[in-house]
Amino acid sequence: MRVKVACVGGGPAGLYLSILLKRQDPSHDITVYERNPEGSTYGWGVTYWRGLLDKLHERDPETARAVEEHSVRWNDGVAHVRDLTTRHRGDEGHGIGRHRFLELLAARARELGVRLEFEHGITPENLPDADLIVAGDGVHSALRTAHADHFGTEVRAGRNHYAWLGTTKVFDAFTFAFVETDHGWIWCYGYGFGPDRSTCVIECAPETWSGLGLDGADEAEGLTLLEKLFADVLDGHSLIGRSGADGSAQWLNFRTLTNRTWSRDNLVLIGDAAHSTHYSIGAGTTLALEDAIALAAALREHTDLPQALARYERQRKAELLSVQSAARYSAQWYENLPRYIHLPPQQMFALLGQRHSPLLPYVPPQLYYRLDKAAGQLEALRRLKRWLGPKIARSAHTRALGERK
Repeated sequence: MRVKVACVGGGPAGLYLSILLKRQDPSHDITVYERNPEGSTYGWGVTYWRGLLDKLHERDPETARAVEEHSVRWNDGVAHVRDLTTRHRGDEGHGIGRHRFLELLAARARELGVRLEFEHGITPENLPDADLIVAGDGVHSALRTAHADHFGTEVRAGRNHYAWLGTTKVFDAFTFAFVETDHGWIWCYGYGFGPDRSTCVIECAPETWSGLGLDGADEAEGLTLLEKLFADVLDGHSLIGRSGADGSAQWLNFRTLTNRTWSRDNLVLIGDAAHSTHYSIGAGTTLALEDAIALAAALREHTDLPQALARYERQRKAELLSVQSAARYSAQWYENLPRYIHLPPQQMFALLGQRHSPLLPYVPPQLYYRLDKAAGQLEALRRLKRWLGPKIARSAHTRALGERK
């Protein structure tokens, strides 16, 4: 059955959904509306893992090949703590420039017959005539905000401050660097996404942010200070910012967004408009694409739109539970950095890799390290850890909900 679809927002979710729907039925009438000019995207690089690439190959090999061809890869993780360094071999990670990624998706969508309308903003007052309107307009979605009570939107701000920067330093591994200052610790994580650029996310506690004077510094002043603090890991390379119109630095507190329901009549949320997960697990783009995959599959399997949207929401909410838990504990690990930072580097880095664990906040760090090391050798301990972790996570989640009421 021919369907008319309007995707609001030219990000990964909307573009990839348009590709999948056109592949399912070339007769579908699909338009992607993006308020900004083509090629004006914000951001530096995005990360993803092999599992996502396998899913892309399964749904649209052409897109997958183009993305893989323009990505960089790494297997190692490196942590610098003061003047100590430790390296760990891990799963293969991938990085691609956000601009290039969107360029590839847009080209594939056009090739399949999708209309792309740039510099065409959509508001709740000028909704296009369509069978389905997909709100992929980000965490600040105007279409969702207009009906926030219906969607049951909740936003929780994190404690730490962070800045999303670029650098001319090309990291050959996923790199962490922790620097101690007179005002507390400040840290960065960097990863390559092209032949001459990397992403560099810098984070610190609010007292460190204000103590260093970053709260009052403009972007140029802030970048100069950060380049000095991270001179060793940057090897003399510069940091690149994205200042506001007044030259102010782009320091933020991460906002975790959830919605009670994801659809209203023929309007459905996708990607960051529906949910956000802390950047420290590097899953934002992957989750947006997985939303698109699930929504396309639901629309293929159900001709009745309410049934399709209900199926999509049930599936994605269930799949997101473990990811959202991991993101929550990852953010808390960094917010409680003093608990781990004075461990021997090998132990600290091992627990950095275990920061998603619901068990870790409740076990003394050195004891957890020893148990985790032993669990790698003893099947009985592995089973205990798998059994105990979710129980503690559910208990902590229930307690957190009670505290918010």
